Amino acid sequence: MSTKILVSACLLGHKVRYDNGDVPCHDARFLKWYEEGRLVHICPEVVGGLPTPRPDAQRQGDRVVTGGGADVTEPFMKGARAALKLAEEHAVQLAILKQDSPSCGSLYIYDGSFTDNKVAGEGTTTELLRKHGIPVFGEDQLDEVEKELARLESQK
Repeated sequence: MSTKILVSACLLGHKVRYDNGDVPCHDARFLKWYEEGRLVHICPEVVGGLPTPRPDAQRQGDRVVTGGGADVTEPFMKGARAALKLAEEHAVQLAILKQDSPSCGSLYIYDGSFTDNKVAGEGTTTELLRKHGIPVFGEDQLDEVEKELARLESQK
């Protein structure tokens, strides 16, 4: 059985982003993994109960807030827990999540000032998955994903 990969639904072209958009990943490797049935998708924010479209949100420490100041931490945490549960149910061994997102960012997230500044950091879902031993990569790290897949599959 091939290694399962949790992915952000927006990378598969699902219109689930805060602006009702998507950001499909067209990399040949990503498309091959999709065709092989490896990808298990989720949008933690939607599963957490937030609508599409929804106000832009950013992390401010342990909280997630909208540009208007509303605290949306709980839906973000609910979505993170749902993503972890889905990963466990499908025996996912790694994840490819949307870079810069307050849920899914794995290297960088927006700094919480709503001024387009990014800082090193991770989203709520990425943080929870990593705490449970699931490596998380961004869609811009497919070289690393490819190496991790090879490593995992050489152990089978």
